[in-house]
Amino acid sequence: MNLLSKILLLSLSSTVVIAKSNDRKTTNTRRPNILFVINDDQSHIHTSFAGSHFVNTPGFDKVATNGIYFTNCYAGSPGSAPSRSSLVTGRHHWQNEQAGQHASSWIKKYIPFVDLLKANGYYTGYTGKGVDPFQYARNEADSLWRTQNAAGKAYNKYKYEKDTPHDSRTANGISRINYSENFRDFMQQRKDHQPFYFWYGSSEPHRAYEKGSWKRNGKKLDQVDIPGFIPDSEEIRGDMLDYAVEIEWADSHLCQMINHLDSIGELNNTIIIVTADNGMPFPRAKANCFEYGIHIPMAISYPNGFPAGRRVDDLISFIDLAPTILELAGIKPEGMQPLSGKSIVNILKSEKSGLIDKSKKYVFAGRERHSSSRWNNLGYPQRAIRGTEYLLIWNIKPERWPAGAPQAMNKKTGEIYPMYGLDQKGVHHPEWAFTDVDAAPSKSYLIENYNNPEIHPFFKLAYTKRPEFELYNVNSDPYCLNNLSGKPEYKEIEHEMKTELMKELKKSADPRVTGPEKEIFDTYVRYSPTRDFPKPDWQE
Repeated sequence: MNLLSKILLLSLSSTVVIAKSNDRKTTNTRRPNILFVINDDQSHIHTSFAGSHFVNTPGFDKVATNGIYFTNCYAGSPGSAPSRSSLVTGRHHWQNEQAGQHASSWIKKYIPFVDLLKANGYYTGYTGKGVDPFQYARNEADSLWRTQNAAGKAYNKYKYEKDTPHDSRTANGISRINYSENFRDFMQQRKDHQPFYFWYGSSEPHRAYEKGSWKRNGKKLDQVDIPGFIPDSEEIRGDMLDYAVEIEWADSHLCQMINHLDSIGELNNTIIIVTADNGMPFPRAKANCFEYGIHIPMAISYPNGFPAGRRVDDLISFIDLAPTILELAGIKPEGMQPLSGKSIVNILKSEKSGLIDKSKKYVFAGRERHSSSRWNNLGYPQRAIRGTEYLLIWNIKPERWPAGAPQAMNKKTGEIYPMYGLDQKGVHHPEWAFTDVDAAPSKSYLIENYNNPEIHPFFKLAYTKRPEFELYNVNSDPYCLNNLSGKPEYKEIEHEMKTELMKELKKSADPRVTGPEKEIFDTYVRYSPTRDFPKPDWQE
């Protein structure tokens, strides 16, 4: 029979015809398994392999040591939903309409690569957090929406029960889902020798944390490396140690999965990809296109296929992962929307370290609405371009507050909360202001001490308005503190990066640039809870 015969893929009550790959050389050739691991809110530097002094990640380190460590991997967005959307579709999030925006609906035409893997014989599934937060179809009225999570079928049956001998969780706030046990369940249900693709999406280190959990987990305040955009205080050091506790929990389940694969003889034939969806949930990191918002960890191993022990400096984007995974599986992206990413299989199979493929000079990222944080549910649109040395950020609506409005409203009474969310006693209420920043001790510390001359500069960095363009030399200024935009000596660099950014936005038909509805992203329905805010002066 002709191996190009068509098979039928059912995706949400719609039918998409996808051609089977003709790349199978013989019936004895084993296709690689794929274990995809994605943590929730972890910046690039926070693995022990990268040199962090307060985070211990033996699972990540093993993958990096036995495979390839990428020093320059960039998420599609500094927020989870748009970043995950870009990853599974191989497209910039602004190309995916609602299916690229936080807490909106997933339109079924945006087919993720997992559907093609399943259609071509892979056993697929996920545990933990999938491609979320999105609203998937709830009933027949949602006929244009995808029904199943874009990560595939959920395997979340096994959970920890509080205060039982089997509850080994190291902190309150950690997910109840037993990721590694659900992976074992998934593996037991696949057919013998069937290749698999499994998405392990940990909910850690997403907030909220148990404050002070670090104290019983063997950590010390003097271990912490404080990034330069937040002040060095005991409160913030403790907050970062609680963040580390959750990273280590997620990594412990990766270790268990690796050990299980080894025990059943599948480790050598499994591609393991470990990353995070966006940066750390601290002020001026997550939900910002600075380095600590979009630069994320990445390690990939495949004992049967990739030369090990390499550090690669090539610029890698999340949109490159879909074409890479499909090529490794021998599957063409037929049925998907046109891909914007480029496969990195040539880099994975190279024996070189350092900069391997010099053809890619830039990667791109962006954001729209993150949380419900401004009047009329408006977002803070950004587009960013990252080169080997410089990062350029375009703040498309600089009149808006980047971290959210400084005052929210009481939904029931219409009362406007005090400026910055500070009550009469000087206590900060996280839901009253700057709600694009997750509620956290670090967030409150900056606001409650904003009048302190030593703290005020950090408050301004996190919460006050920004110019339309920002340019940073990330090699000498990794915390993005010294804006070089507009300085004569950087005129040529800034011009080139603006030109390349606009070229990519036009090529990818970004509505913010090409229209016809440049404000379309602010009109998409948000299915997560919303807040009320007073009408801003600039809108009157």
